[in-house]
Amino acid sequence: MATIEENKYAWNTWYTWEQQGDEWSESWGGVDMQWYGSLLPRLHNFLPASTILEIAPGFGRWSQFLMNNSKKLILVDISEKCIEACKERFADAQHIEYYVNSGTDLDMVEDNSVDFVFSFDSLVHAEDDVIKSYLYELSKKLAPNGVGFIHHSNLGNYKLLTFISRLPGAIKNLSKYIGLSEKSLHWRAASMTAEKFYDYADAAGLHCLSQEIVNWHTRRMIDCMSIFTKKESIWASDYHMILNAKFRNEAAYLKSLSELYSPMAYKK
Repeated sequence: MATIEENKYAWNTWYTWEQQGDEWSESWGGVDMQWYGSLLPRLHNFLPASTILEIAPGFGRWSQFLMNNSKKLILVDISEKCIEACKERFADAQHIEYYVNSGTDLDMVEDNSVDFVFSFDSLVHAEDDVIKSYLYELSKKLAPNGVGFIHHSNLGNYKLLTFISRLPGAIKNLSKYIGLSEKSLHWRAASMTAEKFYDYADAAGLHCLSQEIVNWHTRRMIDCMSIFTKKESIWASDYHMILNAKFRNEAAYLKSLSELYSPMAYKK
C-alpha cells in the first residue's frame, strides 16, 4: 500500500523528475498528444473554467494546459519539490496559486469557489482513506455547479493483486513467474475501487456522473476516471459507467498519429 509518507518520499526524494514527468506520456506520443487526443475530449464540456483546482500536479505536466483554460489555477501537492518546480516553471503566470498540503486537506481553498477540479496520473497512488478525505473536502470547495475529474485506482477489485501488493519483497518477487509481478501493479493503491469512489462521493453529498474503468499498460482494469458534481448541480444527471478494455489501444493510436503530426515529425 502506498501511504502518504511513501508518496512524499517518492516524489520529493526518490524520483529524479529528469523529464518533468513527460516520460509518462511517451506511450501516447507525447504530452500534447495525450492532452489533446485523450484528456481534452473527455473534459471539453467543462473547460474553460473560471477557477480550476489541480490536485497533485507534479512538475506541471497538465498544469500547462489548465492555466490557459482558467482565470485562476490552484495547484496543491504534498511534495514541496513539485510545488517549487511549478513555481519556477510558471513564474510568469500571475493567476496561479501554489500550496503544499498534508495529503488529505484543502484548507487553503475557499469554500464554494472551485469550478473544476482535476487530477490525472497522480491519485492512482492514493489509498481509499485519502480519496475519501479529498471527496469530503471537495464537497465544500466545489462551486454550486462545479465539476470534478479524478483518475484513481481500481486495483482493489483484483483480490489476488491486492494480496500480492502487501507481501514482503522477497515473496512478492516470486509472483513475477505467474505474470503478477509488482511492476504489473503500477504502484496502484490496493484499497481503492471505482465502487468505493462512487460511495464516498455519495456520502459526501456529491453525485458521480460517470466512471470509465480502464486498463493501464496491462489487460487488467486497474484504473478508473470518475467525473462528479454536487447533487444539486445543473450537471447532475443519471450515472453512467463503462468498462473500456481498449484504453491502451487509444494510446497506441495517438502515438502512431504523433509520428505524422508532432513537431518532431517535420524535423530532419
